[in-house]
Amino acid sequence: MTNFWEKITGSDMNKEWKSFVSRANKLPIDYQAAWEKITSNFWLRSDFTGRNLMPILDGVLGLLEESAAEGQVVHEVLGDDIEGFCSALAGEAGAKSFRDKWREQLNNNIAKKLGK
Repeated sequence: MTNFWEKITGSDMNKEWKSFVSRANKLPIDYQAAWEKITSNFWLRSDFTGRNLMPILDGVLGLLEESAAEGQVVHEVLGDDIEGFCSALAGEAGAKSFRDKWREQLNNNIAKKLGK
């Protein structure tokens, strides 16, 4: 379990991210390219710290590792639309961005003021 100081400084996430990079670098080139697209898409869905995405990214990287080990083509695993894959996965996992949370809060406040 990470301690308070590691959470405040983000060093726990740095260690985990370095582990992700190391694992991703062992993948075939086409899988590495897909991983780069996935991570760039997921950071758009991050909360303030990005902690909400770490378990999701770990699962995705595990899927890529298993698929590569089985000799599958990355296209068979992810399909044509990586952005759509990320959106669907983030939605299923409940990863909301800070903008989504603020929008929801604003809508709730307006609804209260309007008496709904």
